[in-house]
This record gives sequence, structure tokens and C-alpha cells, in this order.
Amino acid sequence: MTARVSFHVGAPVLLALLSVLTHSAPAGEPRQPPPAGESADVCRFGAAGDGVTDDTAAIQRAVDSGRGDLCFPRGIYRITRPITVDLSRHGPVSLSGSGTARIVMAGPGPAVRFVGTHQGTADPPTVQPNVWEHERMPTVDGLEIVGDHEEAVGIEAAGTMQLIITRLNVRGALHGIHLVKRNRNVIVSNCHLYENRGVGLFLDGVNLHQINVAGCHVSYNGGGGIVLRSADVCNLQITGCDIEANMSPEGAPTANVLVDGGGVTAELAITGCTLQHTHTCPESANVRIVGPDRQGRTWGNVTITGNVLSDSQIGIDLRKTRGVVIVGNTFWKGYQYNLRVTDSSNVVVGPNLFDRNPNYWDPDGGANAILFRGCEDVTITGLHVRGTSGTEAALMLDDCRRVNVTGCTILDCDNAGVLVKNVTASRLSDCLIRNDLPNAGPWVPLKTIGGQDNAIMDNMLDAPEGVGPKTTTKEVSP
Repeated sequence: MTARVSFHVGAPVLLALLSVLTHSAPAGEPRQPPPAGESADVCRFGAAGDGVTDDTAAIQRAVDSGRGDLCFPRGIYRITRPITVDLSRHGPVSLSGSGTARIVMAGPGPAVRFVGTHQGTADPPTVQPNVWEHERMPTVDGLEIVGDHEEAVGIEAAGTMQLIITRLNVRGALHGIHLVKRNRNVIVSNCHLYENRGVGLFLDGVNLHQINVAGCHVSYNGGGGIVLRSADVCNLQITGCDIEANMSPEGAPTANVLVDGGGVTAELAITGCTLQHTHTCPESANVRIVGPDRQGRTWGNVTITGNVLSDSQIGIDLRKTRGVVIVGNTFWKGYQYNLRVTDSSNVVVGPNLFDRNPNYWDPDGGANAILFRGCEDVTITGLHVRGTSGTEAALMLDDCRRVNVTGCTILDCDNAGVLVKNVTASRLSDCLIRNDLPNAGPWVPLKTIGGQDNAIMDNMLDAPEGVGPKTTTKEVSP
């Protein structure tokens, strides 16, 4: 007689058994999706995360499942095609990790491509119901993306509303983050965009209003750090970032922050950043803003304040700009110019420090000059300038009109303190201009060439000035 033994399997034991069985499925095959309400571990959809298996199909399956909240556990996820997030079809999507997951893009294009349908502005009535229901706030957080193909890109986004990218590291790619076509209300924060061949954050022909870039480290990208090219962008805030060495000696001239002349950019603020390196690249700049030819000097409203700028050919380079305020910054090692402003109007340069600090001494530490050429309606006040070298003057005004220079301190500079050349209807007053170096050589504190209807008065100079005709002068004895 055979004895029969019966077992009662409780619910907790059954769930544990099912978990073991589903997690032991072969790599690349779908596993049991997580219950509703739980984040979707991409490994439950067949991703191996071993750095060898092609996980493209598995991760795309996870996105296509519509679960939305996709989690990448620790591992290396190799993909060969873009993971496309079609927001109108997939609904709200978050791709997240804890900083331990790496996505290796071994094919061309972006590792992740967000595609939305938002065609409105940031004004709430222009946002369609389907965008609020299915597309709002796509999120990437806590992931690393490494390029393993010459055309690999980190993240690309078009048509999104309230895109958020945080704690992302992109390196070894063509571009780090690539914004194209149209987006609204973008936040990029606490990211590392590091050593990519192209641009760190690339606003490429995009129509975009309201973008905040905060607390990011953008460095060693060969084509520029934060670049706007042929883009129509308003309300861009770059705050508290370290932006360094984003150029290559072999590449075209670029900048740590570059706004080119092919689009319209307005309402730009660069505040509290460190921008520096590398002076070895021709025409490199820490900040370069070029206004659009087709609009003349009509777009602008730019604030650059509280930054540290050093070690480039040009610290700040403005061309064809309007409505720019530069105040409270520290400049040094502008190998051509610390500040160059050409063909611009309505520019205010307030108290800034332009110093050749001995703690950063370099025998070839650059000219560090300041130049305004072809400008009108400019106010320059409270500059502290010391130690320009190998340049015609520390502060040069050339072919300008309606410039008001007051309260500047210009010390120990080569050749001349201020050069006023072919300037009209302008004033220079209440400045201290001296050179007390023992080997000063030929020195003129103030020199004018040509121009008319100018007032130069109440300055304290340490030597006679070279003032041309048609200039009203009144000096204070040293």
C-alpha cells in the first residue's frame, strides 16, 4: 500500500517560488513583468546587463510595455540601436537608476530618443490634453551612458513638455544631450557631460523656451560645452556649473558657452559658474554670443554675473548683441582679450575684476585686454584692471559712439591705460589710471586719436595724457 502525502503551499511560498523561476529565465527572453504599481526592472523584460548581450530589444520591450516607471539595476546594458520613447503611445516615462547602471551605446544615434507631440508654447492653454495625460515630464535620472560608436549620442529629445534630466553621466559619445526641433520647459541638473567628441549640451536648431541648466559639470567636450546653433531659444538659465576645456586644437573655434548667429536667442542668464580652459585652441572663448545677421541688434537681454572666467583666448566675446549686462565677474588669462565687444549696443559693464594674479603667474599669461569696437550706447563703470601686457592699451574704445566710462581703476598696464580712437559723443571721467612699475617703459595713461564731441574730465593720471583735438579735458592732479 502506497502512502499519500499532501502538501499545502501557502501564498508567500508560492510567490517566492514564482520569483525564483521568473528571474532564472535565460538572458534575452522576457521574464514575468512586475505586478502593477511596481517599477519595471528592465531585467524582468529580458535585459542581461552583462556588457556583452545586446539588450536593445529587451529594453525596448520594457518601454513598449507601457509600465512607464523603468528601473535599471546595477549592470552594463549594451545596446546597438536607439531606445525610442514614443510618449504619445507609451504614456509618462521615467528611466532611472541608482548611479550603478551603465548603458553602452554601440550603434549610431542616441541611446535614448524621446519623441513627443507638443507643438504649443509654455502657456498652459496651448498644451493639448493628450500631452498632459500621456507625455508630460519624461524623466532620466541616475544613469551613465557611454558611447562605443563614433556617431553615438547620449539623450535626444524632440516635441517634449517638461523634460527632466538629472544625475546623468554621458562620456565618450558624439554629443551628450541633443535637443532638436521643439521642446518646452526643460531641466538639466546635476549632470556630468564629460569628454565627448562633439557638444556637451547641444541646442541644435531647436525652438525652446524655458530651460534651466544647474549644478552640472560640462568638461572636455571637443565641440563646445553648452552650444546653441541656429536655435530659437528664450529663457535659458545656466547656473552654478563648472564648464571647462570644451574645445579641441584640431576643431573649429568654439566656446565653453556658445550662442551662434544662426538663430534668435534672448533672455539668457549665466550666473555663478566657473568657465575656463583652453587657451591653446585658436579663437577659443569662455562665453561667445553672436547675434543674428538678419535681425541686427534686436535680440538679447543677457545677464552674465558672478562668474569666474580664465585661461582662454577670449574671456567673453560679444558680437552683434544688444541688451547685455556684465557685472561682478572675475577675469584673468584672456590670452587675447578678457572682454571683447564688437558691433553691439546697449551694453552695460559694471564692476568686474580683471587681474593678473601672481598665484596664477604665467610668463605668457596673455594680453588680458578689453576692447569695444563699432559699439554704441555703452556704459562702463567700476572696472578694476591690472597688469595687461603686450597690448596697445588696457581699455580700448575704437569707432564707438555714446560711451560713458566712469569710476574705473586701471593700474600697471603696458603702453597705455585707455585708448580712445575715433570715438564720438562720449565721456570718460572719474578714473584712476597709473603705472607704478619700476620698469614701466613708455607709458601714456590716456590717449585719444580722432573722434569728436567727447568729454574727458576729472581723472587722476600719473603722467600727461595724449589728447587729440575736439576733446574737452579737465584733469585732477596726481
